[in-house]
Amino acid sequence: MSWRSVLWLILFVFPAVVLAEQHKHVKHKHWTKKYDRYFKKNTKRYFGPGVDWHWFKAQAIAESSLNPKAKSRVGAKGIMQIMPATYQEIITKQPGFGTIDEPRWNIAAAIYYNRQLYKRWIKKEVSVEDRMNFTFASYNAGFNRVLKARIKLREKNKGQPEVINDWEKVSPFTPPETRHYIRRIDKLMQVKSFAKKS
Repeated sequence: MSWRSVLWLILFVFPAVVLAEQHKHVKHKHWTKKYDRYFKKNTKRYFGPGVDWHWFKAQAIAESSLNPKAKSRVGAKGIMQIMPATYQEIITKQPGFGTIDEPRWNIAAAIYYNRQLYKRWIKKEVSVEDRMNFTFASYNAGFNRVLKARIKLREKNKGQPEVINDWEKVSPFTPPETRHYIRRIDKLMQVKSFAKKS
């Protein structure tokens, strides 16, 4: 293979393949169904039957592309990319969970943790429509970092304090990685608002 062929593959083919993978709907056959039962069971357990479990599968795709052996450069592990210290906190409250490396417990712990974050946003009076975005942003960047983004927005919009509960308005004050993360989840779920966020 010539160097031009290799260059063409690197510059045009590989990015196109990666981009195509990222835009497939969460229900597309491209994404394995191997872990669906864990997403269904734990969503029902921690969020109730009214919440679509696909949200958490989309989150897992955004985190690891459903790779149970994924490990980030900062040490996050598994399908849901949970930090070991966070996992240790979770199992003090959920002692029946197994190890972080087992997909079923990694998924269970992440959905449980999402529920804890979600409840914190209920207390902050974030609307149902925006609460999942705030939850996922907190999972990605940390709850306090998202709170700081709201404070920056509040300082900028003193006459409109309600804007701090609108994800579209808060997102520019969050890290770029977090904005990309939320857009990716929305695209996987084919949420119509993702077009405005791009």
